[in-house]
Amino acid sequence: MIEFLKDFGLVLLICKSLGILSKRLGAPQVVGEIIGGLILGPCVLDVIESGDTISLFAEIGVLMMMFSTGLGTDLKQLMKSGKTAFMIALVGVLVPLLGGTLLYSCFYGFASIGSKEFYSAIFIGTIMTATSVSITVATLQELGKINTKLGTVIVSAAIIDDVIGMIVLTCVVGAASGEKGSFGVILIKTILFFAIAWIVGYLANRGMEFLDKKYPHTQRIPIFSLAICFLMAYMAEKYFGIADITGAYIMGVALASVDDAKYIEKKVDISAYMIFAPVFFANIGLQTNLKSMTKDMLVFSALFVLVALICKILGCGIVARLSGFDTKDALKVGIGMMTRGEVALIVAQKGLSIGLIDSAFFSAVILLIIVSSIATPLLLKYMYRENSKKG
Repeated sequence: MIEFLKDFGLVLLICKSLGILSKRLGAPQVVGEIIGGLILGPCVLDVIESGDTISLFAEIGVLMMMFSTGLGTDLKQLMKSGKTAFMIALVGVLVPLLGGTLLYSCFYGFASIGSKEFYSAIFIGTIMTATSVSITVATLQELGKINTKLGTVIVSAAIIDDVIGMIVLTCVVGAASGEKGSFGVILIKTILFFAIAWIVGYLANRGMEFLDKKYPHTQRIPIFSLAICFLMAYMAEKYFGIADITGAYIMGVALASVDDAKYIEKKVDISAYMIFAPVFFANIGLQTNLKSMTKDMLVFSALFVLVALICKILGCGIVARLSGFDTKDALKVGIGMMTRGEVALIVAQKGLSIGLIDSAFFSAVILLIIVSSIATPLLLKYMYRENSKKG
């Protein structure tokens, strides 16, 4: 416990200071917080490890951010953008899946269908399909663009992307291990989850409306709301195999129409952005260790990052353009969807556990997370700033 207090203090002090400095230099705060994690972690000073407690705080941070995002969602705008978001997510999964498979095959050789190397190639593509919207959410919130049509489409597409990605993961793992019926099982679980989430969300909405009228603007409102958020996040991952951040976001959307939704969002943001969110972004840097990479893996990792970013931008951006967005807004959608985070790590860990990939590939995944986490907020802020200049 004593060591954690030291680690926690250093993370808040260094990462938040660099976040403030980053903002003053014209970049989003999350960039400075990630760089702070890199400095404190094994890449530079190696004074803090990404242990269980730090990871726990980081997990709470991302759940609170996604819950807050759901609370601020414009439900009418969400319904309007549903079809567009689905198509962006679908193509945003298929293009990286193909790109990653081809990259591995070109680098290590094309294998016969059904062989272990064949499934390893597909699995590299599967890792690329993952989208982590948390950093994009933090950037859009900082820019005041989270509740716009564009912001809603990006967040919605990222949530749908996560579900489609989990279906792809289950199918690949099932096929590689010889399991039958994997696709049917995950499809049924996904349908059941959204059905149950709708029922729970409706009941939670009615319950919070009752409390809101009886005890308006009291602390119990955000406390009970946050408790329901964590329970939904737990249920999503524990019983349905859906990422916990999806459960948190959906519960936020369910409570978005409550009269005190803005009050809940404000209270949640105080804890999230003062304590938990900086730990989440710092933890990305703390998990990175690039010192042990070989030359071959360094080359593969560089290509892995490049292909992963380009495939998301092209796949999502083209669909957004065809859906009616202008070229610059379509590019923003593609950039907003290119971040990778905890989902990519979870997918990679699954591949390692069943022997589809070697632990050396984690360096490529971590590098992708770092590059996309820093590049996305910088590019989004630049594009919005250019738009405001011309406007």
